[in-house]
Amino acid sequence: MDKIILQCNNLRKTYKKKDHLHVACDDINLYIKQGECLGVVGESGSGKSTLANIIMKLEKADSGTVILNDKDITNVKRNELKEVYKEIQMVFQDAIGSFNPRLTIEESIMEYVCNLCSTTEEEKKHKVDNLLQMVGLPKEYKDRYPHELSGGQCQRAAIARALSAHPKILVCDEATSALDVSVQAQVVELLKEMQEKMNISYLFITHDLALVSSFCDRVAVMKNGKVVEVGEAKEVINNPQHEYTKLLIQSAYL
Repeated sequence: MDKIILQCNNLRKTYKKKDHLHVACDDINLYIKQGECLGVVGESGSGKSTLANIIMKLEKADSGTVILNDKDITNVKRNELKEVYKEIQMVFQDAIGSFNPRLTIEESIMEYVCNLCSTTEEEKKHKVDNLLQMVGLPKEYKDRYPHELSGGQCQRAAIARALSAHPKILVCDEATSALDVSVQAQVVELLKEMQEKMNISYLFITHDLALVSSFCDRVAVMKNGKVVEVGEAKEVINNPQHEYTKLLIQSAYL
């Protein structure tokens, strides 16, 4: 866990509102090592999702840089994104909504594999079977449509789709928050298993501090676009230094 796989340097993002400038990310500096899980917590509007979108090239930062596996991806062109997405993938909160409702699970994953890799039809089908097995979904689920799966099953399929690129890092934006507690635990266990098997890294955005303590190696606390505290997850949860972190923890455990 020595190599830095993702680094954000002085990231800043603002939005023009009617009567003021909203600062969503204010001089963000973070890194994630290979095989590490970095949790990002903070209340709604703190800038967590904006940070994820900048890293995933869904939004452009006003200033700052994003370094992925020693490559500066800050200003990559649209035709270069395929190479970026071979190394970093995202898992969204709304798993069902992240799939094309007109495609079966197999078709969705195959389309993804097709976009990122050059393989034969037979190889792609075999890869889908292996991916579904990897995330604990029966093979017959590949013929179902997203709405025919439960939230937990669909999130497993979304993780399989993301893993099809063999990424070095997964950005999980509230990926478990829409699931009930028992299903959430199963998905987190799956993510841990993938971390061990593939030495994959996670940027894990959540509001669940108990989950941060049990799953994440380190945590960054965001407030009003700033990182106000960062450190070992258990240390930050058990011995918070910033007043806002203390408030978050008190609110979570009331």
